Amino acid sequence: MPRFAANLTMLFTEVSFLDRFARAAQAGFEGVEFLFPYDFPAGEIQRRLEDHRLSLVLHNLPAGDWAAGERGIACHPDRVEEFRAGVDLAIGYAQALGVRRLNCLAGKAPAGVPGAVLHETLVANLRYAAARLRPAGLQLLIEPINTFDIPGVHLCRTRQALDLIEEVGADNLLLQYDLYHAQRMEGELAATLERELPRIGHVQVADNPGRHEPGTGEINYGFLFGHLDRIGYAGWVGCEYKPARTTEAGLHWGTALCGQQVAGVAA
Repeated sequence: MPRFAANLTMLFTEVSFLDRFARAAQAGFEGVEFLFPYDFPAGEIQRRLEDHRLSLVLHNLPAGDWAAGERGIACHPDRVEEFRAGVDLAIGYAQALGVRRLNCLAGKAPAGVPGAVLHETLVANLRYAAARLRPAGLQLLIEPINTFDIPGVHLCRTRQALDLIEEVGADNLLLQYDLYHAQRMEGELAATLERELPRIGHVQVADNPGRHEPGTGEINYGFLFGHLDRIGYAGWVGCEYKPARTTEAGLHWGTALCGQQVAGVAA
């Protein structure tokens, strides 16, 4: 059975962010992830992780003004210095919180910028970030995002991400494979997982339509969770979904799809 991590940006939103760590532990999770830690001192988050014996498995590099609709700045040629400062900030948090993987969101394509310039900027930024993360023992991830939810996003297909990984040429740059985004853009989930397993650093899940918990839509998660075991995926699976009702009410999917509760998954 995969190791599931609660995404605290999307789960347990019935309480404030810092109180979600306790809720995740009470529900049986041993790992957590979230989009960004930067609104809180690292020490405040670290205390929650220690108090509840949780591992932090992932967070993102700074991604611009999220509240204003920005979804990353790594492809923006006029914000390279901001991106680089964000890399340094993220490394500091990662070292304080014990996380080993940082995800980089490429962002929406700025209006009027040629595609070749966007690509060159993204490649250069990824090379910089991967080189800065390597001495700290950190992996850098890139994640294709579907264009239905976020129109205009620059990185939107798995093949595009894999080509970027090859071009950047950094051994610590891997794919974050979000099955929800991949299903919306291209499908072929099981075959892609098996074929690209050596280049996948993290997996995330949500069902389609609605981005709700596994088992509420068209994706055969019962099969896919077993498939992850069969192909030898040893990483965490991030539960980055929007509960259809409350978080706790929706956690029955663990029993329905995996044969046991999400609670008690070995770290």
